[in-house]
Amino acid sequence: MNVTRNGLLAQVSAAHLISHLHIMTVPALLPLLPGVMEVGFVELGIAIGVFNIVTALVQIPLGFMVDRLGAKRMLLAALLLGAFSFGLVAAIPTYTCLLVAMALAGLANGVYHPADYALLSRGMAPERMGRAFSVHTFSGFLGGALAPPVMIGVAMMLEPRWAFAVAAGAGLLVFALVAPGREQVPSEREAAESSRAEQRPLSTPLASLAILMLLFMMLNLSTGSIEQFSVSALVGGFDVSLSDANRALTVFLFSTAFGVLAGGVLADLTQRHGSLAGIAFALAACLAMVVASVPLSPLMLALVLGATGFLAGVVAPSRDMLVRAASPAGAEGRTFGIVSTGFNIGGVVGPILFGFMLDRGWHTSLFWATATFMGITTLIVLYQEQRKIRSTGTALAEAQGS
Repeated sequence: MNVTRNGLLAQVSAAHLISHLHIMTVPALLPLLPGVMEVGFVELGIAIGVFNIVTALVQIPLGFMVDRLGAKRMLLAALLLGAFSFGLVAAIPTYTCLLVAMALAGLANGVYHPADYALLSRGMAPERMGRAFSVHTFSGFLGGALAPPVMIGVAMMLEPRWAFAVAAGAGLLVFALVAPGREQVPSEREAAESSRAEQRPLSTPLASLAILMLLFMMLNLSTGSIEQFSVSALVGGFDVSLSDANRALTVFLFSTAFGVLAGGVLADLTQRHGSLAGIAFALAACLAMVVASVPLSPLMLALVLGATGFLAGVVAPSRDMLVRAASPAGAEGRTFGIVSTGFNIGGVVGPILFGFMLDRGWHTSLFWATATFMGITTLIVLYQEQRKIRSTGTALAEAQGS
């Protein structure tokens, strides 16, 4: 790609910000949409479900298309399609139109992870890869955080349809930022030479893909339980006020974002990414057990959940480095597309499981489940680390033998 590495990182991070802004646009507007579209929350929940189901279905084939057609080209198409989707709702603010738009936006959303990670993996210097992944992930957190105040603010000042127009306009603005420059897609020979130079595999074993997909699913279940249901659990079963519970969740979310940045620096200082992620998540699991079993003051609750979020954030860049290490050069799009589908699976399973717990009054069980999923995640990353070490040793032995 004929842009500087910093320019590439800025472009990809801006696209990731838009992807999360678009993910959160409808959820942010939920309080206002029933009156505008004359439907209930169940119907709006179905619209959000359409978005997630389409993303889950298309992400793997789109990952293959990213490697075949070029990540830059696919990313630009996703930005245009996402902008068109929300522009459609702005022009025709009906529920039927919203369903169509959510399907199209889900299709666009399926491009972002494969394309973003392919561009970064091929375009950033290996010694800066961890920090690049962390900035990319942080930008996604920022996009999600911007959605509620921006969308609600615009909707209250004007109309909800103008909030959809802002989402569309933001997509077009980032399209204009990303468009300059041309991506250089590596040939099969160049990809093979790059894999050998970085001691990456020439093909990804099916077992590795399954393990990494499970890792992404467990990560979603580990943090999604706190992000989506901790406030209800704390208020219902821990005698915590709504304001204190919301404050603790806010600290968790911001700490997670800054933990991602710290994790990027740490990931560039070591090759033992599985060990780093395992230690961080094992400590996070211990803190989740503290919340489940020890009465905490509002201040201590915020501090403990903040530390939990920070440690969970530290894991993200090392997670991405593990996936990159398992991916052949030139095949990052399909590899990240496959394993990222684990997030979507976790996004379907988690709300049902955690909602079931809360409906039955198992409030402390939510945090015990969080600790359990974090413990499983720790075992997965440590196991994948050992697989990577064995694979690297075998590759070196074969190279020396030849």
